[in-house]
Amino acid sequence: MADFSLFDTRGYRTVDVATGYDGWSATYEDSVPDAMDLALLDGLAVPDWGGVERAADLGCGTGRTGTWLRENGVGHVDGVDLSTGMLALAEKRGAHDSLTRGDVRSTGLPEEGYDLVISSLIDEHLPDLDPYYAEARRLTAPGGHCVLVAYHPQFMMVSGMPTHFTDDSGEDVAIATHVHLIGDHVRAALAHGWRLEEMSEAVVDDAWVSVKPKWERFRGHPVSMALVWSRAD
Repeated sequence: MADFSLFDTRGYRTVDVATGYDGWSATYEDSVPDAMDLALLDGLAVPDWGGVERAADLGCGTGRTGTWLRENGVGHVDGVDLSTGMLALAEKRGAHDSLTRGDVRSTGLPEEGYDLVISSLIDEHLPDLDPYYAEARRLTAPGGHCVLVAYHPQFMMVSGMPTHFTDDSGEDVAIATHVHLIGDHVRAALAHGWRLEEMSEAVVDDAWVSVKPKWERFRGHPVSMALVWSRAD
């Protein structure tokens, strides 16, 4: 893991994850484009989404990922998130069969109860990846998969930009951010019995620059990535 403070160019006041996402929940949908995460899911060859009967959506947020899973044929989706504000929005969307306020590293969900564990844009808030991959393994049945969409570490280091939002007063506020190199993911996942099946990266391109013109200086840099793991057994 790299220390994000070495790269931070913003110096925003930083809050914990639950506080941050409660504060961001009202505007989250307007500030995270589909190109960051859902477009990466659209391009994956693995898993066979229509063959997934039960999924655990860890860090489910407003329900964007849960809705995408439903639209792609997943039959049952349980969501877990630390933020009550985000969970309230997910409940309104109605994509999940159950929603639980909890930690993605210790969910309380049933052991080997899922064909798929999926998380989107949460790993930068974890100081250590091992507990996440251990819990994902505990939840996944033999033959199952773990799909993680992440804010790309290279972009975090090049841009110096933490995960952040603008609060009601107009202040930009950072949410506790950690940089995990791709090798950190590989080491942690392998240690907990996962095998890498697929990886995809999204780069800043014309579509991104049209949404965020100030990102022209980041053109060509990877901004997010998707990692697909399968149980090694």
